[in-house]
Amino acid sequence: MKRSQLIPIVAMLAAGAAAAQDFPSKAVRIVVPFQPGGTTDVIARALAPPLSKSLGQSVIVENRPGANTVIGTEWVARAPADGHALLFMAPSFTINPFVQAKLPFDPMKDFTGVTRLVYNPLIICVHPSLPVKNVKELVALARARPGELTWAIASVIGGGRIGGEMFLDIARINMTVVPYGGGAPAVTAVLGGHTSMLVGNMLDCTPYVSSGRMRPIAVTSATRAAALPNVPTIAESGYPGFEVINWFGAVTRSGPPRSVIDRLSNEIGRALKLPAVEEALARIGMVVSPMSAAEFDAFLRREMDTNGKIIRKLNLKVE
Repeated sequence: MKRSQLIPIVAMLAAGAAAAQDFPSKAVRIVVPFQPGGTTDVIARALAPPLSKSLGQSVIVENRPGANTVIGTEWVARAPADGHALLFMAPSFTINPFVQAKLPFDPMKDFTGVTRLVYNPLIICVHPSLPVKNVKELVALARARPGELTWAIASVIGGGRIGGEMFLDIARINMTVVPYGGGAPAVTAVLGGHTSMLVGNMLDCTPYVSSGRMRPIAVTSATRAAALPNVPTIAESGYPGFEVINWFGAVTRSGPPRSVIDRLSNEIGRALKLPAVEEALARIGMVVSPMSAAEFDAFLRREMDTNGKIIRKLNLKVE
């Protein structure tokens, strides 16, 4: 390569390094497109203090729920493309494009991956009055009463919906889905006996399982969850190979220099590995699983492909 060709490359690398050194120049906002108190919110608030320290700027968590995460996601899509606004998101990010007629953003063009944060299994829990204690009994009851049993989910087409629909499909049963505006309202519906069961996050259900107000049936991961080691998986309950995990990640608006994206990814990854953070997340059933920005971009594309196939098969739409 000629010296004249090297000069622009060196200049570009130097500019990228300078951008990373100058970043952040103001407060960093973590936008959570869900109600306060849910899993994504807990993750964000666990990470904000150590990130404030390592980045040298305030890290502010903002809840912007609504429209199945579209409101908060659009806010970040319209924020300056400088890396100072992060979206902490869940599988709905890769589901919305297939179930909504028109989004005010393109998830893959308008955003760039920063890192995956954590993952956890979903859990199926029932109200104690439902006469089932395991997957086999739940399936038998659902077959005896097709369409009568109801299952609550946190959102119309979130990870709980996809995981639940996959279970219903493989078990060949029919239940009536009842979507709520978040994990807490869905849990409340089961606690009050308004719905038969819940397909939800470990965080939302574990306290009530421990107190006996909910009965756990199975977790959706390939292996049992450390938080509830006595609860079997769906795979070991008669459906080998079944696995659905609920993951959470961070993206930002496309446009910042790669050096800025990489710094954010590295700092979040380090914060996730802090013993206090990792232990706090483990207590709510989360497995810390950071990825590089490039790895997370590839992961998002695989998720989009997988979810698109499932949603088209089930013909799911936002009503």
